Amino acid sequence: MGLLTIVKKQKLRDREIRCLLLGLDNAGKSTIVNQLLPQERRQQHVSPTVGFAIHNIEMGPYNVSIWDVGGQTTLRPFWDNYYDTTDVLVWCIDLSSSHRLPESLQELQPFLMGDSRVIIAFNKCDLLHDYQSELLELQNRLPKVQVVPCSGRTGMGMRELCSAIASYTI
Repeated sequence: MGLLTIVKKQKLRDREIRCLLLGLDNAGKSTIVNQLLPQERRQQHVSPTVGFAIHNIEMGPYNVSIWDVGGQTTLRPFWDNYYDTTDVLVWCIDLSSSHRLPESLQELQPFLMGDSRVIIAFNKCDLLHDYQSELLELQNRLPKVQVVPCSGRTGMGMRELCSAIASYTI
């Protein structure tokens, strides 16, 4: 049993989860985090993340540290540094920018190797009337990855996203 495995098991006993939130720029990562915060901690206006921001959120019995890392091209080479000590990765895809889907999936690819714990937040579903075909296509391309349709703006799917994050701790 490696040191990393021992540390992860201890964190679970302590009910702590480290969640890394990644995705391309303007995918809505910070807006999702804002929606997950308790009402009294939410911001009226969300700005793009420059660098990273850490938010601690209670999700049921778990204390979740969400690391919201900027998606700008200049920050992407550093994503690996954050991933090493992560319990679960939430990859945010902007459904309203379908032309960027290939780029997003290409950036996601390195994180799908080995024993990865990845959830895809299929964000901005509220902007499309019908997103089922895109959802099915993504589920067929990545059958081992849980895809959660959501909207950081309206809050749709946030409960399901929290459940998905917590389910990866077992």
